[in-house]
Amino acid sequence: MSTAMKESGSAWPNSNPASEMRDSPEARIRLAFVEDDDDYREVVGNELTDHGFDVEGFGDGESLLAAFEDGASVDIILLDWNLPSVSGIDLLPRLRRNGINLPVVFLTGRSQPVYEKLALDRGAVDFVDKGRGVPILAHRLKLILSAKSNINPSDAESFHCGRLMLKPGTSRAFWDNVDLNLTTTEFKIVHLLAANVGRFVTYRSVYDCMHYVGFIAGSGENGYRTNVRSCIKRIRNKFRAVDPEFAEIDNYQAFGYRWGKA
Repeated sequence: MSTAMKESGSAWPNSNPASEMRDSPEARIRLAFVEDDDDYREVVGNELTDHGFDVEGFGDGESLLAAFEDGASVDIILLDWNLPSVSGIDLLPRLRRNGINLPVVFLTGRSQPVYEKLALDRGAVDFVDKGRGVPILAHRLKLILSAKSNINPSDAESFHCGRLMLKPGTSRAFWDNVDLNLTTTEFKIVHLLAANVGRFVTYRSVYDCMHYVGFIAGSGENGYRTNVRSCIKRIRNKFRAVDPEFAEIDNYQAFGYRWGKA
C-alpha cells in the first residue's frame, strides 16, 4: 500500500461512498474479501461497507476455505491475485472443486489483458483493476448479483437445443450428454447463442454477455472483438474435443456469431 493511501485513509482518491449510500439493511450484500495486505483490506472493506456490503476479510485462501467449511454464508467473493500459500488464480478452481459456486471477482493491480483472460478462463465473472475506485467496484459487484437474482425460474431448468443441453442453475453444458467443462463465461456465451438459434448475435452482445452491458476493455474502439474471437475459439475447441465434426457456431465476419443455420 502506498504512503499516500495510508495518509489519506482512503483506498482511492475521489471516493466518498458514505454520501452515496442508499442501501437499506435488508439489501446488504454479504461479501468475502480475500487480500493479504491488512491495511488495504481494512480500508477497502470499510468503504464497501458504506456502499451496502457486509464485508468479511480474509488474509489468505486457506482461511476462506476454512470459513466455508464452518458454514460461512456469502453472496459474492472478492479475490486478490497475489496471496500467500496459494495464489488467487489457483484458489478459484479449489473453490469450485469444493462445491463453492459463488460469483468470484478479481480485484488486482495486474491489469494486463493476459491476466484478465486467465481469470475469466478459470471462471471469474469480472476482473477489476485496483485503480478503478471503490464506487466503480461496488457498482460492478451489485450489477453481477442483480443479473444473477433476475434469472427466470424457468431458466434454471435444463435447456435443450438439438444435441446441446444446458443447465443454467449450475452453468454446465453437455454435448451428446458429455460435459464440456465450460467456464462460467463460456457457458454464458453458448447459452446466449443457443437461445437465439438461427440468428446472428453481434460481437458487442457477446462481449456484454461475458461482462455486463457497457463494459469497456480492449485496445481501440473495437478491441473487444479480439477477446470475443479468442473465447469463441476456445468454446469450439471444447466442443470438437467431444465431437470433431462440430460446426454449430457460424461466423458473419465483422458482425457476430450464430448457433446453427437460419
